[in-house]
Formats: sequence, structure tokens, C-alpha cells
Amino acid sequence: MNGTVMSILIGVIALVIGILAGYIIRKTIGEKTIGDAETKARNIILDAENRSETIKKEIALEAKEEALKYKNEAEKEIKERRNEVTKSENRLLQKEEAIDRKLENIERKEQSITDKENNIVRKQNEVEALRKKQLAELEKISGYTREEAKQVLLTQLESDIRLEGSQLIREIEGQAKEEADKRAKEIIVGAIQRCAADHVAESTVSVVHLPNDEMKGRIIGREGRNIRALETLTGIELIIDDTPEAVILSGFDPVRREIARQALEKLIVDGRIHPARIEEIVKKAEKEVNDSIKEAGEQTAFDVGIHNLHPELVKLLGRLKYRTSYGQNVLKHSEEVAYLASLMAGELGLDVNLAKRAGLLHDIGKAVDHEKEGTHVDLGIELLKKYKESQAVIDAMAAHHGDYEAKTPEAVLIAAADALSAARPGARRETLENYIKRLQNLEEIANQTRGVEKSFAIQAGREIRIIVEPEKVKDEEMPMLAREIAKKVEDELDYPGQIKVNLVRETRVVDYAK
Repeated sequence: MNGTVMSILIGVIALVIGILAGYIIRKTIGEKTIGDAETKARNIILDAENRSETIKKEIALEAKEEALKYKNEAEKEIKERRNEVTKSENRLLQKEEAIDRKLENIERKEQSITDKENNIVRKQNEVEALRKKQLAELEKISGYTREEAKQVLLTQLESDIRLEGSQLIREIEGQAKEEADKRAKEIIVGAIQRCAADHVAESTVSVVHLPNDEMKGRIIGREGRNIRALETLTGIELIIDDTPEAVILSGFDPVRREIARQALEKLIVDGRIHPARIEEIVKKAEKEVNDSIKEAGEQTAFDVGIHNLHPELVKLLGRLKYRTSYGQNVLKHSEEVAYLASLMAGELGLDVNLAKRAGLLHDIGKAVDHEKEGTHVDLGIELLKKYKESQAVIDAMAAHHGDYEAKTPEAVLIAAADALSAARPGARRETLENYIKRLQNLEEIANQTRGVEKSFAIQAGREIRIIVEPEKVKDEEMPMLAREIAKKVEDELDYPGQIKVNLVRETRVVDYAK
């Protein structure tokens, strides 16, 4: 088609050229030549017109062929799309038929369900009518209305449930208590068996033995200057009496007493006893005791397995080496509490490091309780806060005597370990006077209770056996009375371990055969 247009253009151009050529020839050659040229031009125009017509026909034919080709292709595509539409229509018809069938099934099922519901409602009405009829007959036979019968049944059911529940609770409590006691005994016994702390309580030596009685005069010195110098430098009172070959050291500060003891022993060995020498020896003894305190604290912390204590806490811990409580060395006691608490914490799956740390530091307040006012618990809290111990350690330490509430299980373990260490046989000792007074107080508490005839403190005060008056106290009142006495003992007495309250009620009937 492009070729045809080109041919037409060529023809037109040729025509134009021919016209121009004829005009030029006409002007240049003359009239004759112009006539010939015009003839030629007409011939050229005729020829061009003929060629043009031919070209037009060719172009029209090609256009028809091209149009026919496009028409055939379009008809083919339309036919294909028509086939696809027909197939889609067939599929839609099939789906519509399937949907219609499903709708018919659903309608049939709905009708069936509706019929069943109606049948159920009818039967429910029949059952309700029958139930009402039976209730009316039952009310007529029993003589109770429906509400009265319901109340009777509920009352009986409640009574039965309470009885069964009470029995079940007692059984569960009994089983739980037995299991807990067994488990607790196993843990405590295991911890005690595994604890390697010393079982011999150390006591601070307050008596210095002399090689002879003549040494007493040298210690006193001329006009008492030696003994005054020693007492002034150490803060400890020297008692020199008729006790043969011995000097008694008296003072509340155990560290100062130890410094005085070591200084006096060094002076006795050295033999040169005068104020200047005394001052020199006391300074030397003070340095040795301080070094010993630090070493004892470090060694104890190392033995227990705690390596990040504040240096001042380590020193305070070492001071407990010269502190005793009821004859029990407080440093050894603290070490033992740390071991026991950590072992029990391990058995119970608690924080072993926390229990060990709090156990070791639980009596740290006793290192300064002779210097500051307040209980050793409050002083311990103040010291641990000052040296940035964690709140968990402070809470566990604070609760070991019950002064503060136990906020964690580890705090309960510290209290238990403290009681175990203090209550085991041989751990503590007390004077005969204090011992007798404690037993008398125990019996006095029991004797002041209503219904008590007499009481006996036995087993070194670990048990109190109480005889009650059978006319005033009944069997069912015995548990409450025992609980009351135990509570009074807990509130009014301070004692390690536990005290068993054992009540006895007996009735005697006497008659004579005549």
C-alpha cells in the first residue's frame, strides 16, 4: 500500500515537471515548439491520468484484500469468544442446577427440623404437665409444699456436705501436716548432717595466768602507775585480788578485752613493765588484734563462699570472733547459720547465695551493739544499708527474730537456721540463776491460766507438763487451752528452739466395798 502511494506521488511529480517543462519550452522555442510541447504535455497528462487510475485501482484492490483479511481474523476471534461464552454459560447453568438441588435439600431439612422442633415442644409441654401433676400428687402425699420440700432437701444436703467437707478437710490437713513434718525433718536433719561447723562454743578468755604472785606487784607498779596506764590505754579494768597466780580482766568491749589480754601476756613474758613499755606493747597488741579480726573475717567469708563483701563488713564480721552470746561464739554461730540456711535453701530450690549471705550477716549488729543504742537487729539493718547490701539480704536478716515480717522464703530459712544453731545441745550455756528463773517463769505462766491445777517444767525447760482440773476443763476445751498457754509463752518469754506444752486431764472415781 505504501508503494502505491509512492507511485501516485511520483506520477504527480512527473505531471508537475511536465507542465513546467512545457511552459519553458513554449517560451524558449517559440510558438511552434509550444504547440508541440502542449501536445506532448497533453499526452503526458493523459498518460499520467491513466497511470493514476491504474494505481487507484491497485490501491483499492489491496485495500479490499486487507479489509477482507481483517474481517476474517475478527470473525475468527469473535467465534472463539462466542464458544468460550457458550462454555461459561453451560458451566453456570450446571452450577445453578446444583444450587437449586441443594436449596431443595436444605428446604426439606429445614422442614424436617421444624417438624422435630414442634414435636419436641409438644413433648416438653406434655412432660411439664406430667411433672406438675406428679408434684401436685407428691405435695398431697407428703403434706409439704414445693418450697417447703425444697428447703428440707437443701438443709439436709447442706448438712451432709458440711460433714463430708469437714471430714475431708481434716484428712487433707492431717496428710499435709504429716507430709510437711516428714519433709521438714528430712531437710533439717540432712542440713545438720552436712553442716561442718564447729559444735564447741568458744568463750572469750578474761583471766590471765601469772607465773607467780610477785608479778601482781610489778603489774600494779609504784603507786599503781602501771595498772593505771594499762587500764587507761585499753579501757579495761584489771582486777587483782586474792586469786592465786591470776589477773581478771573486766570490760564490756570484747575486742578491747582481747587487746588487754594479749598486751598483759606480752608484758609478763617481756618482764619490762613500765608506762612507756606498756604503751608500746598495747599499740602492738592492738595492731595484732585488728589484723586478726580482719583475717578472721576474710577467712570466714572465704570458708562460707562469699567473696564480694564490703571491707568494713569483713572487719565487723571478724569482730564477732570475740563476741559471745549465752557462751556461744557469735562468729561460729553466724558461719553455722549460713551453712544450714544454704543447705536447706538448696533442698527447697530457693536462692542459695541469698540464704548463705543473709545467714552470715544476720548477727552483724552484735559487732557494735556495745557501742551504739538499739537492738542488734536494727543496728544490723543500719550497717547493711550503709554498706550497700541488697534489700533481699536486709529483709532476710531483719526477720530472723520476728521483729520484722518475713517477706521471702529465704527470710524464714534464716530464722529456722538461727534457731537450729542456737538450740542444738551444747551450743549455749546459761548461769544456774538464769536457768532456774526461766523455768519458774514458764511454770508461773501456766499456773496463772484458768483451770490449771499445777505445772512442771521438765527436760531443761523444753517441755512443760500441765495438770488441769477435770471439773473446770472439758476434753473438747483442751486444744484451745493448750494453744492459749503456748501463745502466752511465745509472747512473754525469750528462748531458743521450741517448748512443748503438754496438758493432762484425768478423772478419778473412788469407792469402797464394805
